[in-house]
Amino acid sequence: MSAGVRHYRGLGLAAAAVALIADQATKFVLLYHFGFRDMTSFDSVPVLPFFNLVMVWNPGVSYGLFPAHSALATWVLVGLAVAAICGLFWWLWTTTSRAVALGTGLVIGGAIGNNLIDRVIYGKVADFFHLFASGYSWYVFNIADVAICAGAAALVYEMIKPQQPAVQE
Repeated sequence: MSAGVRHYRGLGLAAAAVALIADQATKFVLLYHFGFRDMTSFDSVPVLPFFNLVMVWNPGVSYGLFPAHSALATWVLVGLAVAAICGLFWWLWTTTSRAVALGTGLVIGGAIGNNLIDRVIYGKVADFFHLFASGYSWYVFNIADVAICAGAAALVYEMIKPQQPAVQE
């Protein structure tokens, strides 16, 4: 590392750990403590007037795209996730940006929770949270999805924020 260059690896690794632990802890509690694992898809538990807990097993990627209906397809998705996570770790390790470190860390933690652990254990992703209001129904998601979206937002912020002019010496 050259003098004056700061890496934020620790921040990214901490973000990944928090996202992963929060995701897997909520899944463990809902699946095993509250018995969601035995629920029929879309059985719901009302929590607030705009929020229900539901059980949805997602065999695909985001929004149910590219569903994996065979063991081979599931392992292809796992392999793609491993490749993406490796690329994100490299990006995290080389970045000197706080926003990129935080963003990549959140995406890494979410991807490990959803795309590795869930797929290896269950063959699909467990989703529980359902927001809705005035006839609009958001897709069912989990904490890993929130981490991935927040991480992507941090990465987009880094791309569009005004750049500081280079200091001339």
